Amino acid sequence: MRAPSARRLAAGAALLLLAGAAAWLGTRLWRTEVPGDLAPPPVDVDRTFGRAAVEEAESFAALLRVLALLGELTLVVTLALYAWRGARFARESAAGPIGTGFLLGMLGFAIVWLVQAPFLLVELWWLRRHDVTQIGYAEAVAADLAALGGRFLFVCLALLVAMGLARLLRRRWWLPASAVFVVVLAAYAFASPYLLVGLDDAGPRLRAETRRLADAQGLADAPRVSIMEVRELTSQPNAFAAGIGPSRRVVLFDTLAEDFPADQVRSVLAHEIAHLARDHIPKGIGWFALVVAPSALVVAVATRGRGGLGEPAAVPLALLVVTVLALLSAPLQNAASRRYEAEADWAALQSTRDPAALEGLHVGFTRVALADPDPPGWWHWWFGSHPTGAERVAMARAWAAGER
Repeated sequence: MRAPSARRLAAGAALLLLAGAAAWLGTRLWRTEVPGDLAPPPVDVDRTFGRAAVEEAESFAALLRVLALLGELTLVVTLALYAWRGARFARESAAGPIGTGFLLGMLGFAIVWLVQAPFLLVELWWLRRHDVTQIGYAEAVAADLAALGGRFLFVCLALLVAMGLARLLRRRWWLPASAVFVVVLAAYAFASPYLLVGLDDAGPRLRAETRRLADAQGLADAPRVSIMEVRELTSQPNAFAAGIGPSRRVVLFDTLAEDFPADQVRSVLAHEIAHLARDHIPKGIGWFALVVAPSALVVAVATRGRGGLGEPAAVPLALLVVTVLALLSAPLQNAASRRYEAEADWAALQSTRDPAALEGLHVGFTRVALADPDPPGWWHWWFGSHPTGAERVAMARAWAAGER
């Protein structure tokens, strides 16, 4: 039996080193400040949220879950067929290797959009029926087409990086390409607050509250807080944190800031500030780095039979592999997201010392936003990026019991 070459041994050692570094980084990213011995009490969902509200939320979420699963299945099947037959389009293009790769990538996404459009329309009908949105069908299709244009730009950028490096470095393209993708994501995370539209500055009360809560959570510079006008589009209340360093910002939907009690708005504000104070956005980029490198390696190996990703004929197969890997890695990334959301809830409780506000907020989300407080376990494990409403109420009660 032939002994392994020095090059293979070096490659194996490098992969082991990368795996060890990834494991170390993963354990660091997994840590949160939520007490490990916290024992949340059981929550009677019907009594806490109201049986009628729970039934309505469950009915509302059930169809959305079916549509999401059918959409994922359709996505995978469509891309599998495209991976099987799409390579022949590469022979009919005179745009050069990378230009042809762009065309194949855009064609794949256009086909996916067409086959998923019926699910979009059914979902919109369901949302309109429950008075969650006032967006018309033509407006929704136009907005989704505009979003498709943004996805086209992203796909072209990703293909430019991956195909360019694959043609230059052959089989070793996946690691430097992963590094470029991480840098691009970090740059976008920094710039994203400056790209937001429809924002109004919050009033003096919210600005003062933001400074107080940021100081309580150890955040030296209070983030800017803004109100996003969404009432004409949706009744859904929401909020999010964005940005890194000097670009940090907290955004509250007007449907939340103006319609919910002040103590509950304060609880949301404290939660979003905690995301910034605990560096959850940079940590999310860290998780992306842990996933993108092995995913790029799998794509590199999977496309070798078609000449590697430097060849346009490999693009349809690469789209399929990336989609399947994203679906398979969703439970890990969502588990990390739930831990960070729980940590933000805990920090909000520590800084507001108001568990009743946190509990009332999520009861309100069920009654106003039709958020299912106790979704099926399998769904929550695979697709749930936040703790359930019941879990968040249980944390509030556990914190209150610990204070008592």
